[in-house]
Formats: sequence, C-alpha cells, structure tokens
Amino acid sequence: MILGLFKVLVNQAGVTAILAIIISQSKNARRILAKRDRRIRDRIVLIVFFSGFGIASTYMGVPVHGAIANSRVVGVFVAGLIGGPLVGLLSGMIAGLHRWAIDIGGFTAFACMLSTILEGLLGGLLRPKMQKAEEKWLFAMIAGAAAEIMQMMIILLVVRPFNEALDLVSIIAMPMIIANSIGIGMFIAIFDGVRKEFDRVAANQAEIVLTIANLTQKYFRKGYNGETAQETAKIVLQYTDLDAVAFTDLEKILTHIGLGSDHHRPGDLFQSDFCRKAISQKKTVLAETRHQLNCSDPHCPLNSAVLVPLFQGEEVIGAMKLYRREKDAIKPVDRKLAEGLGSLFSTQIELSKIEEQIKLADQSELKALQSQINPHFLFNALNTIGSLIRLDPEKAREVLQHLSLFFRNSFQTDKELVSIQKEIDHIRSYLEIEKARFGEKLNVDFNIPSSVTCNIPPFLLQPIVENAVKHGIMVRRNGGNIKVSAKMDRKGTVITIKDNGVGMDKEKIRTILDVDSSVNSALKNINKRLFLKYGKTSGLYINSRVGYGTAVTIRIP
Repeated sequence: MILGLFKVLVNQAGVTAILAIIISQSKNARRILAKRDRRIRDRIVLIVFFSGFGIASTYMGVPVHGAIANSRVVGVFVAGLIGGPLVGLLSGMIAGLHRWAIDIGGFTAFACMLSTILEGLLGGLLRPKMQKAEEKWLFAMIAGAAAEIMQMMIILLVVRPFNEALDLVSIIAMPMIIANSIGIGMFIAIFDGVRKEFDRVAANQAEIVLTIANLTQKYFRKGYNGETAQETAKIVLQYTDLDAVAFTDLEKILTHIGLGSDHHRPGDLFQSDFCRKAISQKKTVLAETRHQLNCSDPHCPLNSAVLVPLFQGEEVIGAMKLYRREKDAIKPVDRKLAEGLGSLFSTQIELSKIEEQIKLADQSELKALQSQINPHFLFNALNTIGSLIRLDPEKAREVLQHLSLFFRNSFQTDKELVSIQKEIDHIRSYLEIEKARFGEKLNVDFNIPSSVTCNIPPFLLQPIVENAVKHGIMVRRNGGNIKVSAKMDRKGTVITIKDNGVGMDKEKIRTILDVDSSVNSALKNINKRLFLKYGKTSGLYINSRVGYGTAVTIRIP
C-alpha cells in the first residue's frame, strides 16, 4: 500500500511540475513572479491561485484509513516561499478550512486544517532564508520535507485514538514527505528559473542602454540635428535586434535607419497621429499595427513601433521611434529599452545646451559650471549602476533615473534663482546615488516644511551636502547621518545641513571662510556667492567639533 501511495503522489508531483511550467509561460505570471516588492493585487492573485491549488490537491488525494493522503502542502508552502508570511498564512487558512469543512468531525479534519495553516506560515517565514540560498530548489525541498514531518507530528499530537493515528502516520509519512518535498522543489526550481531569466533580460537591457549611451554621447552632445541623429540611430540599430530606428523633430523625420529607409526619408513630414500624440502629450506611445503607423507605402515592411519623446529641459524637441516588422511585436522589454534610451538621450541633448553656454561664458562661469560636472562622481555612479545591474536591476534603473535628474538639474544654469524645493530635489537625487553606492553607511533625513517657499541661488546646497558626505561621513568607518532642514523666521529663511562626521577644528573653519586665504574650497565659494548676492546679512555659519560632526547654516534674507 505504501508503494502504491508513493506512486500516486509522485505522479501528482509530476502534474505539479507541468502546471508550474505552463504558468511560467504566462506574461502576467512571469511579471508577478519576477517582482521583489509585490502590490496587494499581486498578493491576492498568489493567494487565490495557491489556495486553489491546495483545495484541488485535497480532491486528488487518496483515502487512507479515514484520512486523505494528498499534496496540499505543495500549494500552501510554495505560496509562503514565494509570497511571504501573509500570502502563505492566508493560502494555508483557505485550503485548511476547506479541508476541515468537507469532513467536519472527521478522523484527521482538524489536524490537517491546523497543519496546512502552519505549513503556509512556515513557508513564509523561511522565504528570507531561501532568497539567500544558492540552490533555492534544494533548500525548498529540504524545508518542504521538514514541513511534512511537522504535519505528521501534529497528527500524532492531535488525532485520537493514538494507536490509529500512529498506524496512519506509518503508512502516509514516507510517501508524503518524499513526494511532496520533490513537488515543492520542482515548483521553486521552475519559478526561480523564471526570475533568473527576467533578471538576465533586465541586466542585458541595462547593459545595452549603458553601452549605447557611452558610444552616442559624442554625437548628441554636439546638438540634436539630422547628422547626430543619424549616427546615433546606427549605433542603436547595431546593438539591438530592432528592425528600424528613427529620430524626428517636432514636424519631420530627421533620420530613419533600417527597414523602410527607402520611403521613410529625412525631411518627410509625419504621417501618423501616434507620433503627434507622443510629442503633444509628452509620453510613450505604442503602435501595434500598420494601420496605426499609417505609412503611405503599401509595401512597408514595418508593422509595429514604440515612440518616446525627447526633451531639452522641460520642452519636447523631438522623438525616437523603434520599429519591428511583425505586428503587435513591441514587448515590455522594448518599451523599457525605449524609455531608458529616451531618458539618456535627453540628458545628452541637455549636455549640448550646456556646452554651448560654456562657450559663451567667461572663465569664472566656466569653472563654476565644470565644478558641477564631476567626472569622479559620474564614474563612481556608473560603477554603482554596473554593479546593481547584476544584483538588483530594478534598483539600477532607479539610480539611473536619479543620475539623469541630477545632471539635468545641474545643467539648467540659466536661472539666477530657483525654488528651495527644486534645490532640495537636486540634492535628493545626489544623495540617492550616493546611498546606492555606500548603502547603510549613509543615512539621510530631510525636514523641509511645505511652508518654506523661498528662492535661492542654484547649486547652493549640493556642494555643502557633497562636502559633508566626502569629508565628514565617509571618513568614518561606520559612516553616519546627514540632516537637511529649513525654517522661516522674521529675518528670512534658515537652512541647516548637519552631519555627525569627523568634524573639524576652529583653525580649519577660519581658513575655509577667510576670503584672503589661498585655499580654494566649495564652502568658500558658496560663502562668497552669498556675500555678493545678499551682502553681509547672509553667509555661511559653521559650527563644528572634532569627532562629533559639523553643522553648516545658511541665512537667506
């Protein structure tokens, strides 16, 4: 009987593997499985599916001495391993209560309900350990065997008479422990493969974006025109599997490289509404059929495309189109690629504007601008992104967005004053990049009430924050904290940047602020800017103590 029961449960494990493979092919399932932070809706989907799987396993079970030998644990335990304690617990409660409800007062009804709930919770509690395991399927299989052993112990502790419970366990224990642990291991192996594939695709996409950005920066930094767009389009087409790449201005095609170039010619006006829509609404637009592309050539081989607007500052100056020959062929990864490239190209175009301003600036303005474009900071940021691509692609995209925003703000030098909130956003981007680099060694706290609405000179705060990070916090072995706060009083606005870094002595403070000193520093330059702008009523006030940290205060009248 034991051998027959084992064969049935192993067959069910095979069905489990087939089901897992089928599910893993679904786009929505792959999206949910690949996520690390799931929304409530995603968790509900997991609970419904895995509790349903547990219920179905109950019905597929084999009656044994008034009980049911089944693979219910596979569904609820995997729910916990994938979704966490809450998903595992709720899945276990639904499947467990169902088991009790169909056999109220039955020999093992209560024991099976209790063990199902606890197995779901146990799977959720073990999720963090599984995430760290090198061989997740092996960890899941061993943990699943432990969960089934726990079920057998519950049966022996709860079910009466004990002799009958012992007879039941002697029959079902080994088949259920072995077969169900195999089923759990196969489920996790298949789902882990989905996540690895998703991460591989995301990492490859990020690598492509960075490679293209590195190769194209010399073009768009010369300006956005037909010549630079053509060279950039060639590079994009070379490093992707796209069928055509095009760039436009606000009215016409600047360049079209790839399939369809014989009739999509530079200088031709737009033919499709979706291009005008993307530019006017400033958002990504998909064209999934030839009809939406609205090409006048009946033999055009292109049938789908994604279009992203390109910005210079806040204004749209054109668009990029990525084409495929098949209809409805633009995948989510294509859209993300287009948006990533669009963001980077917009930054490069912004650089061209700045380089034009540099040519018109005098030498002092040139030095001030160059101080904002720190090559070491950019090099370290790109290294951090490169590392995150392998470890956490989603985080890599977030840091990349902060880097783009940081440089975009850095290059908007045509305003004499900006709002304090815009300056705070600028240093937030900087600190998010540095936090990604230094991790838990850098902690940041902002206390800027919405009632503080003053305008200040641009790039006033970021050098102070950078100074606190480089010379205050990161000098310490364990890092430290930075607090940025602002308040208003009768005399104006007071902004304070405080750290608990290594601090400095009074002599060093005097040297930094001495206008006649030969020492050149960011703090000295900021103090000079404040004095020239507001007079003696403004300036830097530094309060520091060696070993305890530094507080830099700015008063804006």
